[in-house]
Amino acid sequence: MPLSDACVSVSFLYITLSMMISAESFNIFLTAMALTAVAVFVALQYVEAGYGMMYNRKWGPAIDNRLGWVLMEAPVFLAMGILWWLSPRRFEAAPLVMFLLFELHYFQRSFIFPLLIHTKGRMPLSIIVMGVTFNVLNALMQGGWIFYVSAPDRYPVEWLGSWQFVAGTAVFFAGMGINIHSDGVIRGLRRPGDTRHYIPRGGMFRYVSSANYFGEFVEWTGFAILTWSWSGAVFALWTFANLAPRAAKIHNRYAREFGREFTDMNVRRILPFIY
Repeated sequence: MPLSDACVSVSFLYITLSMMISAESFNIFLTAMALTAVAVFVALQYVEAGYGMMYNRKWGPAIDNRLGWVLMEAPVFLAMGILWWLSPRRFEAAPLVMFLLFELHYFQRSFIFPLLIHTKGRMPLSIIVMGVTFNVLNALMQGGWIFYVSAPDRYPVEWLGSWQFVAGTAVFFAGMGINIHSDGVIRGLRRPGDTRHYIPRGGMFRYVSSANYFGEFVEWTGFAILTWSWSGAVFALWTFANLAPRAAKIHNRYAREFGREFTDMNVRRILPFIY
């Protein structure tokens, strides 16, 4: 999806958001997103999303993996920026900091992470379209709540000193650090041109086989805490619903490919000591 088309879509969705600005309508939207997350979690027990390690041609035409990540992640960065700029609250301290934290993640994911990929993978266009759709809806969830639906006095400047914001921000950056470090470990497993699979080790990979996914889940759990919002909680739920089934499939694939070399490590899938 061209970025210009994404901007048009975001503008349309912004108008839609303006028409359903009441808390009641927004809660219906959040409920629908939460129920969809549960449905996605169930569906992904039986379907493999065909990108990365699980790339499969049955998902249709594909493009370069690096370009695919940009096209999939950049729309949410732009959508959140538009929602922020059009809001009368855009320069209020607490909402502005929340916006910058959200954008920090997606700037790294949209424009830095793809540049670090040195393998020649492919990403199906169908996966990209689904990713763009969710990402724009998520911008509406987070930006809609922070800048439009929450009460005008919900996030005063004093919120930046609240226990929720302090604790949530610490969790957010811890998760981001785990995610970025784990991605680096995975990239370092192969030299250019190598297509073999290797067991990632070190860092949080000592506890889970998908430490990068664990980091991302921790990150958005932190965001839910620092905003202390249902919109943040629904995003954390979506993150788990999308990544946990994939982590389980990666775990099982490692077990099949490496046998006792992997199983003797006794690591979990995505949640240390739990799952």
